[in-house]
Amino acid sequence: QVQLVESGGGSVQSGGSLRLSCAASELTIARYCTAWFRHAPGKEREKIATISSGGFTRYSDSVKGRFTISRDNAKNKLYLQMNSLKPEDTAMYYCAAYLTYSGDIDCGGNYYYWGQGTQVTVSS
Repeated sequence: QVQLVESGGGSVQSGGSLRLSCAASELTIARYCTAWFRHAPGKEREKIATISSGGFTRYSDSVKGRFTISRDNAKNKLYLQMNSLKPEDTAMYYCAAYLTYSGDIDCGGNYYYWGQGTQVTVSS
């Protein structure tokens, strides 16, 4: 059974950093488009970072320059390094994936597999 399990969330002050992890099982992340989404109360879910099977990355304007998505194929894990955190980054963060082909560098498809989420709270 495919599972994505996030960890690393928590509470930090504005300007701080956190590193989220997403451990995948029964799914080889190097063959998938994988992404980090976030969902804050009263707001729409937002796709903030993607990494294609070929390693191409994309970011939303809201996190570009502050967040970095990466993966460790050997560990089958996805990461999100979050720096210069702001109160508006407060949200539940989810990793997600879908099986794709090597030419899909933008990872704009429908995400089929989702983790349960990890909460990030940034105080001012």
